[in-house]
Amino acid sequence: MDTKIIEMAALGRALYPGMLYDCRNDSFIPGITLWDKNALRDDIDVLDQTKTFVKLAASDSVSDKANLLNVSASLKASFLGGLVEVGGSAKYLQDSKSSARQCRVTMQYSQTTKFEQLTMKELGNIAYPKVFEQKTATHVVTAVLYGASAFMLFDYSSSESENKQEIEGSLQAVVKKIPTISIEGQASLKLSSEEKKLAENINVTFYGDYELDENPTTYTEALRACKKLPGLLKDRNSKGVPVTVWLYPLTLLDSRAAKLVRDISLSLVSKTESVLEDLAQAERKCNDLLRNPITASFPELNKSLEQFRELHSFYKIALQKSLVSILPNIRSGALENKALGDILTNHGMTPFTATNMSKWLDDITTQLNVLTSYTSALKDVTFVSSERLFNSILYDPNVDSVVSLTFTSLKSEDPYLVGVRSFVYSDALANFGQPITKAFSYPTTQPWFTSLDISSRMRQNLTLFTSFFKTNINNSRIKFVVASISDPSNPGTSIRLYQSSTLKDPKFQPVSKPAAPVVGTSDGKPLVTLSKSPTGETRQFIIEYRNTQPTDSANDLAMWKVITTPDANTSFAFSDLNPLQQYWVRYRAVGTLGVSEPSDYLQFSFSGMVDFTMSQWNLSMPSLINHVRTKIMTNMGFSRWSSSTIKSEVSNIINNPNLTYDGAIPGGMKVGTALYFQGTALKTGTSFEMNVRAGSWSSGDYTFFAYFKLGESMTFNTRRGPNWEASENVSSCPITKGSAFDMFFVVKQEGWEVNINGQKVYLFKHRLPVEKATTLGIYGDIVMNTMGTVSNWGNSTFGKELAPGISRTMLSNVQSDVPYPVSNPQKNYNGKLQVAVKPGLVFFFQGVVPSDFNCFAINFVVGSDIAFHFLAQSFGMTYNSCRSGNWENAIQIQGSPFVKGSAFDILFFINSTGYEIIVNGLPFSTFAHRMPVENVNSIQINADVFMNNFSIIDVDKVNIKAKIPANV
Repeated sequence: MDTKIIEMAALGRALYPGMLYDCRNDSFIPGITLWDKNALRDDIDVLDQTKTFVKLAASDSVSDKANLLNVSASLKASFLGGLVEVGGSAKYLQDSKSSARQCRVTMQYSQTTKFEQLTMKELGNIAYPKVFEQKTATHVVTAVLYGASAFMLFDYSSSESENKQEIEGSLQAVVKKIPTISIEGQASLKLSSEEKKLAENINVTFYGDYELDENPTTYTEALRACKKLPGLLKDRNSKGVPVTVWLYPLTLLDSRAAKLVRDISLSLVSKTESVLEDLAQAERKCNDLLRNPITASFPELNKSLEQFRELHSFYKIALQKSLVSILPNIRSGALENKALGDILTNHGMTPFTATNMSKWLDDITTQLNVLTSYTSALKDVTFVSSERLFNSILYDPNVDSVVSLTFTSLKSEDPYLVGVRSFVYSDALANFGQPITKAFSYPTTQPWFTSLDISSRMRQNLTLFTSFFKTNINNSRIKFVVASISDPSNPGTSIRLYQSSTLKDPKFQPVSKPAAPVVGTSDGKPLVTLSKSPTGETRQFIIEYRNTQPTDSANDLAMWKVITTPDANTSFAFSDLNPLQQYWVRYRAVGTLGVSEPSDYLQFSFSGMVDFTMSQWNLSMPSLINHVRTKIMTNMGFSRWSSSTIKSEVSNIINNPNLTYDGAIPGGMKVGTALYFQGTALKTGTSFEMNVRAGSWSSGDYTFFAYFKLGESMTFNTRRGPNWEASENVSSCPITKGSAFDMFFVVKQEGWEVNINGQKVYLFKHRLPVEKATTLGIYGDIVMNTMGTVSNWGNSTFGKELAPGISRTMLSNVQSDVPYPVSNPQKNYNGKLQVAVKPGLVFFFQGVVPSDFNCFAINFVVGSDIAFHFLAQSFGMTYNSCRSGNWENAIQIQGSPFVKGSAFDILFFINSTGYEIIVNGLPFSTFAHRMPVENVNSIQINADVFMNNFSIIDVDKVNIKAKIPANV
């Protein structure tokens, strides 16, 4: 190797002029010199070398840290091999991030003060020449640059929900401002509110050559320390510590001296650094997995990670010992660079390559993610993390049965760790300098969590367990737990039943949600046909029924009346039901243990001819309302379009589906198709949602999700498995409480177009392939009259009407398919009645609200007076009467069931006390008579409305015979 002077970083070591240094193992030799102390003290040149600089770095790699300290490749190899013991600020080299979620920015502050060098006179006057013969050193320190450095490490631990890249950018911006803040109080002025919040959660680590009263640990303390650093050396009259030294080859002074034969190949130094970086990265990832909260709940995985970390540490130490033994021999010429290459080749044949470690850690990560997704909805269930805890539950005298969702594949012997353990304790690692003849082969066994069959079974078990838990949570004699017990015969998960502290069934199947009931008649009575639970053994049924619309309220549960059958007979006949009422019925299966969740409810009414008097009429008679309404309307309800248009252009029609609805989409979805919905929002409702998805409701991929908060807002989104993506929000909703709606979800090339009541309200751009969507889900506070699919949207009547973008305005041709329209915004209606008005009549109106409407009115007229003024506006309703030209006391109602662009129908039931008003099939309000109803002789319809139909029905002539089921 060429005899040249070497410039080298001191790295906190006590290196001074005249010291001997051995470059073969990068160590200095104290107590032995070539010159006497007096000569070294007196014959030294001293020069001022005052400089100051500040640097910021975001990387945490050894290479970048070495660059900040001006560490050469050769010295870096010695550091990596453990030959060099660093001190002072250089200890920064040893500090690596412990977590992959850790964001770090490093600030370096450095000063240089003095430069000292030996004179040529001293180089010629060697006092102790025997040093050359001893061959303990290769170089002598001839010059030293003094100064000081400080490294402040600013760390922030980001959570899984935070964007690590964004946090790192913000962290760098906060640290970058430190030199610009002259006094501590300015920090509050220089930092934004978000930056202040970030600064409060920063941890600071200090490595320096400065003597501080107290090392900073927070951002504020770091700010204070930074202001002190520039003056510390001057205040203490100190030149600092050695920063850089120059080494002179001893062979230039005497050929007998030991010499540096060769240096370590740069490419091998780079490869060594890469290997150690891979090991450090694996350690960080392992640490993160151990910190994952779910790991503590499953001791098997925790044990595997701890074992990996221990074996990994053992291997890293062994590798560094190998480096320690060969690096000096390469530099002395005893070995070639090939010896280091052989060690790196050996490393590539071990279980500790980046590929092997990453694959195993990725598999563990996947297992933890699977466990998290399967247990995230079970926060109220006890997680059994030890045998002691499990036994305390099994032997609890207050518990009769323990139902356990058990993960059965976590205790299997890990083949990778078996191989790692075998290698670590083998002769191959003990003699790591010798070639390894057989490379480690990563196990090819299929992990349990990648099996589709196991995954399908796990999903079914989770659904069964969750449903059974939620239904029986209040049964104090049943305890629900999540545990991990090895059971190769039931891979993945199983539901295990323990009774009397003993395992009774390792594959327990609890009763689950049965099919919806079917209602018929027998001997004039409603007969309910039930179905046994699709899982488990059904021993009885619990039948629940009511005569009011069910809601999701917790208080609503008390409204159900309950009948328990004596056995599992699937037929049950009701008695003592009021034939004038509508009813809702559902049921549960009773198993050997516990009960199932309720079936979907069914709405029904019954009986033949019904006798009633006018005094019985009120808004709580939905069967009567329904019957009168359906006498006029088709079974599809009223839409903006005629029933013939809907029947001819909408395919796969479903009328009056039960909600919650969850069913297949016949033919699937593709660009150019659409889903059609016609329904009514409940007057007492708050919201509803729809989803188009692939897979189950709980964990499938939602290709398109729409959530409507009545009269307030709309939210659109997608979901991949259990994970929601970024939502898109609209701060209005054209569907209000009690309003009817026509809605289309149209699949366009660019996304899902949502049309409501003839208006395009939103375009949600595609995120997931629409072709994979197979299922439609509907849930919430609506009544769905009709739904289906439109196979060719562009050529359909619906698509052509919506294309111009002016659908349903006051000037549009809304009534083109109405044979005899009553009125429109340009043509009001004022007609004499041909019948005598009396209690027992029903006035029926059906029409469409223009998309640019302000209000419309229906007046029940008595000569020049108005007996009942019905005024509909978008924000509310007004009822009044007008006598002799003077308006009387107005009644104001907040909120309106009439929304822009929607179809509607109104029933005015007239009884002896007033008008009962039904809008869109739902009871809305009443108005008491102010003038004798018998005097009403004409009807007026005016302002912003397309009124398509107006009829009068005499209820006395209506045959009240409803079919079973008959949905409102």
